[in-house]
Amino acid sequence: MLNMNWTRGSTTYEARIKEPNLVHNLGWNLKPEDLTHIPEHWLIYPEPDKSLHLLLGMVYVFFFVASMIGNGLVLWIFTTAKSLRTASNMFVVNLAFCDFLMMLKAPVFLYNSFHYGFALGHMGCQIFAGMGSLSGIGAGMTNACIAYDRYTTITKPFDGKITRTKALIMILFIWFYTIPWTIMPILEVWGRFVPEGFLTACSFDYLTRTFDNRLFVGAIFTFSYVLPMLMIIYFYSQIVSKVFSHEKALREQAKKMNVESLRANQRNSESAELRIAKAAITVCFLFVTSWTPYAVLALIGAFGDQTLLTPGVSMIPALNCKLVACIDPYIYAISHPKFRLELQKRLPWLAIKEKDDSDTRSTATEQSAPAQA
Repeated sequence: MLNMNWTRGSTTYEARIKEPNLVHNLGWNLKPEDLTHIPEHWLIYPEPDKSLHLLLGMVYVFFFVASMIGNGLVLWIFTTAKSLRTASNMFVVNLAFCDFLMMLKAPVFLYNSFHYGFALGHMGCQIFAGMGSLSGIGAGMTNACIAYDRYTTITKPFDGKITRTKALIMILFIWFYTIPWTIMPILEVWGRFVPEGFLTACSFDYLTRTFDNRLFVGAIFTFSYVLPMLMIIYFYSQIVSKVFSHEKALREQAKKMNVESLRANQRNSESAELRIAKAAITVCFLFVTSWTPYAVLALIGAFGDQTLLTPGVSMIPALNCKLVACIDPYIYAISHPKFRLELQKRLPWLAIKEKDDSDTRSTATEQSAPAQA
């Protein structure tokens, strides 16, 4: 009898000890009105450890600061410097604005992460996903326009340059193209925005297996990923083809003239055209690596095996997209010599030490004049 009482007491004691450490599923502490907005797929998984929420929060803090500084500098310099107010740079400014908007929504994610879940509710989710849709699709189409601009400039140097009016029309088209993909899910006319992963981030619903929702996923995949991707690949492949055909023609002409090279400055072994070709390949690769994982994630959710999409796995492609929003200003703008010159003038404490090409050209002209005389 004593043994039975001791066993019961031990069981009750063990239950009291383990109770605070019970493993709950995602969404266990949410109200019914919040649960209606969450796909059932996520509710079968145990909630992540608080340390994972804090880790993601700290990563987003780093992304937020890097994006605000990088894209903020691009927006400030390119919009205020007269030497940078060109048609081509209008696309760079639009891309920087998209990337700035991409990370401007970070406070919603940070609040949710530091409160370990769906803290800001449905309204916060719509704000986060809406800003992500605008900035993500807008950045993709802007990348396509940048590719087109470089294609026309390099392949048609005399009559292919885009005017500022044409660039403005193209930018307006980008936003008219992007806005419907944000308005329709917000109003739930077609598709909807829902939480994903740890329920701290939100995106369009790629998990509900209805005909309308699958059609929406297929449409947004085609028009927001495949279309700009094909445009970028086509234009940059044409640039690369043009550059290498030009290099081949130069080598053949040099061979006919019995000279080693037709280039005046043989020390600079890598031509400007070849550097442009390398930059083109880099930009294309950057776009592919940033958005392909998320596109594959959406296709798996709508048409594939959903068991592959655990909460942790779904957070990785989202982080990948945010990382690119931090890298873009450095790829597109900080490598721009005139941008660095303006940055050097306004923020000399950065010690950039960029040389002015105009000064170099004038010096070279003065040195070559006596020789020509």
